[in-house]
Amino acid sequence: MDYRKESLRLHGKWKGKIEVTPTVEVRSNEDLALAYTPGVAEPCLEIQKDIDNSYLYTRRHNMCLVVTDGSAVLGLGDIGPEAGMPVMEGKCVLFKAFGDVDAFPLCIRTHNVDRIVETIALISGSFGGINLEDIAAPRCFEIEEKLQEQVDIPVFHDDQHGTAIITLAGLLNALKVVGKKKEAVKVVLSGAGAAALSIADLLLAEGFADLVLCDSKGALYDGRKDLNFYKQAMAERTNEHHLKGNLFEVLEGADVFIGVSAPGVLTQEGVRRMNPGAIVFACANPVPEIDPREARAGGAAVVATGRSDYPNQINNVLAFPGVFRGAFDVRASRINREMKLAAAYALAGLISPEELSAERIIPEAFDSRVGKAVAKAVALAARASGVARK
Repeated sequence: MDYRKESLRLHGKWKGKIEVTPTVEVRSNEDLALAYTPGVAEPCLEIQKDIDNSYLYTRRHNMCLVVTDGSAVLGLGDIGPEAGMPVMEGKCVLFKAFGDVDAFPLCIRTHNVDRIVETIALISGSFGGINLEDIAAPRCFEIEEKLQEQVDIPVFHDDQHGTAIITLAGLLNALKVVGKKKEAVKVVLSGAGAAALSIADLLLAEGFADLVLCDSKGALYDGRKDLNFYKQAMAERTNEHHLKGNLFEVLEGADVFIGVSAPGVLTQEGVRRMNPGAIVFACANPVPEIDPREARAGGAAVVATGRSDYPNQINNVLAFPGVFRGAFDVRASRINREMKLAAAYALAGLISPEELSAERIIPEAFDSRVGKAVAKAVALAARASGVARK
């Protein structure tokens, strides 16, 4: 099938992938009086007394805002907010299909951080959570941080944290396959944008000690003069041996390669520089950093990609629906590190020792256990870490 051609045809037929569907019927004067005036005044007055009643009397308890400025859309780059709408609608479909979470898309016509934050904050009372999507780095970091300071509902940038959760889950199981320990492996990340920085942060929190990040100019290290604030902060926490040089050079003696960067940056020769039992996560989409066949030919023992036509797909749909489901179930005020780690362990734990293999380190997208397992783990972690409100 020509997916591009068929998708365009279907989008023209669908004319949008979501719609507003009432949950109540209005077929009589009595129905009208209860759903609208005069009866609707009563829940309004209850919410006036206590804003938290909005979770009880409206759909806010299960409504997520999916928001973008259209600046980093699915590998297409800065194509604008309107052009990003099909992706945001698709995200809303996935929220409902995999987590039974209602979601609404919002595409904002500005790249100004403060205006984006103000816009979302002003309408946040209509939602139970906010999913930031396809916003370019480093702007996405600022928006998430400033927004979470202003609102009392979860703010989650899926390109960062969803990717990090799935990557950690897959890596925990990949290490079991090759018989290595997280404390003893050298991890090299290709990329230093939103996904890579969040992956590195979560790996550090989980106890991975030896991490080196590489951007297009080479290894990040403390003292490199061209680093932005976020790269500098990560450089101070990683690359303990102060390695310099390009990706190929840094890969010498590495155990794990994680690519969230660009097609073709890793070669067979690069994989051969890694230690025996190498793990390669080549997650650039739609074309990975290295073709899985090439990675295996170079000696990789476990290979994962972001694609559905190869084993071990690092697919964010495994995380964000369940993460929000769990957060909503306990009315969490935020999604913290404890909740993200819990989600990763829940995913990894769905692969039994009998199932675990080089081509089976992560559940598949349509595994019906995923959403419930992640939601339960996230809800428990929210309660344990003190951010649950019910």
